[in-house]
Amino acid sequence: MTTVVPTSEEDPVLAVVRFTSELAWADAGPDFADSQVTNLCMEAQECMVMGRWLDLASLMLTSADLVFSKVSEKDLECIFTVICDLVRKPDVQGEAQEIAKLISSKLTQQPNDKPALRLKILFNLYNLLESPYSRFYVYMKALNLAVSGNVVEHIIPSFKKIDNFLKEWDIGIPDQRELYLAISNVLKENKSMAKDSFKCLTKYLETFSNEDASTMNEAKEEAVRTIVEFVKAPDMFQCDLLDMPAVGQLEHDAKYASLYQLLKIFLTQRLDAYLDFQAENSTLLESYGLVHEDCITKMRLMSLVDLASDESGQISYSLIKETLQIYDDDVEWWVVKAIAAKLLDCKMDQMNQIILVSRCTERMFGQRQWQNLRSKLATWRGNIAHVISTIQANKLTDDSSQAMQGLMIR
Repeated sequence: MTTVVPTSEEDPVLAVVRFTSELAWADAGPDFADSQVTNLCMEAQECMVMGRWLDLASLMLTSADLVFSKVSEKDLECIFTVICDLVRKPDVQGEAQEIAKLISSKLTQQPNDKPALRLKILFNLYNLLESPYSRFYVYMKALNLAVSGNVVEHIIPSFKKIDNFLKEWDIGIPDQRELYLAISNVLKENKSMAKDSFKCLTKYLETFSNEDASTMNEAKEEAVRTIVEFVKAPDMFQCDLLDMPAVGQLEHDAKYASLYQLLKIFLTQRLDAYLDFQAENSTLLESYGLVHEDCITKMRLMSLVDLASDESGQISYSLIKETLQIYDDDVEWWVVKAIAAKLLDCKMDQMNQIILVSRCTERMFGQRQWQNLRSKLATWRGNIAHVISTIQANKLTDDSSQAMQGLMIR
């Protein structure tokens, strides 16, 4: 038989049990309600004495759930502060994780009822946990609650710290995929965060490398979505999607091979290739919500970038006109547009009808770009070495001259 050690009613746990149970049984009549409240308090005392913290959390959550709509948000926050603190009681880390799961599940059952408060409680729970995986679990519950309860504005600021969180959580690849995809789905609903959504989506795809065909197939639809988002975005001109196996699988896919070809055109070819593609696949573009005129605008800019990447550093007005398929008077307008988009830095020589390129953005950074960078670094290194040797030679000459002058003075 269990011996129950008397505990002061000032104990926060018992105070919460008594407060919530009295509210929960208030309509049952004083005689019946008093006995139920007494039994619940005794059961709570027994759990505390025996160290049955998971059972205690379950008991407290049941009463708290019954009174969720009957008390103020301030009282609810106090109640759940005491309940969440139970995760610090067990000596065994696994039990603390089970308590966290129990609390999280209870809070996310009705996401449309005081969602902001529920989210705040989950954040408080997160901060009380020591286990990295438990923190990840609660964070994902909070993320899903924010989406279901339409309060994502409260969790979006935390996305800026997601790289630090990942180092702390040390989670496996499947959990990383779930996280990146969930964040991307949240951000894509906000047009001002399209780039951040795209970034998370590419990080999701990067987790698929040496996978079997079945696992790789899981990423197929997201790979399609990533391509469409890139082509559609008016302010994104660089990506490494062609290097990703998750995207590469589409090249020979019966359904998506044409879309892969479109991506390849945007990243490696020029406007004429796009126009040929569009003539044969206009229905395909429309099915993905791609507007032909917008694609032409983006492709002209990317074609200009491709011209600028030539090592000569010079592009004639006539070549720009021909490649972009524009009028003579529009050449400088498109150059200025590319400069405004930070795609290149250059000077326009109107007298000689050329532009002098000092910098341009690469559409993709592959083997060729690495080789060019290596070549440039080698050239810079040689130039610096030459400058240093010249300075040293001049210094020796100066020292010798000063020495001779010293002898003459003596």
